[in-house]
Amino acid sequence: MHVHPLLASRFSPLRFDPESTLTDDDVDLLLEAARWAPSAGNSQPWAYFTARRDEPEHKRIVRHLAASSGRWAPSAGLLVVTMAHRFVEDTDWAYSDFADYDLGQSVAHLTLQAHAMGLACRQFRAFDLDALTEDLSPGAGWHIVSMIAIGRAAEDRPQDRERRTTSDLRTAPWSGAL
Repeated sequence: MHVHPLLASRFSPLRFDPESTLTDDDVDLLLEAARWAPSAGNSQPWAYFTARRDEPEHKRIVRHLAASSGRWAPSAGLLVVTMAHRFVEDTDWAYSDFADYDLGQSVAHLTLQAHAMGLACRQFRAFDLDALTEDLSPGAGWHIVSMIAIGRAAEDRPQDRERRTTSDLRTAPWSGAL
């Protein structure tokens, strides 16, 4: 048995083709894939702010990038700000333990859809969170978590990618015998 080729061939490039663009239909399809992710109680606590390279929103986002991500992210055809709704309505909960996890599920769906479309994604957190939050001003209960650069990779997938072993995945976090 082998991991599905879509999973095995996915990678996060550090360079994007600056000539490649995404259409409205491309962005809609990526968000449609994200929409179908599972979530706790079907709460779907995620939202996305999208900015294509040729749109004014792109400049708005780029100015908040850290120097490290500012070297490569602006050339991606699309930048996406991810948000989680951490407040659980109709409950007495002050905070949802599941919102960020559920957002991650949604981002994974979007990432695999992008790869199926011949696009690549690089998720990152190298930006000024406070300044971006002030600029975008998300609604009550919403929190910016990360960003995603999406576009055509301007480099090939490395052939010798290192991944942790499945044995390590089973044992690494445990400090004592079970």
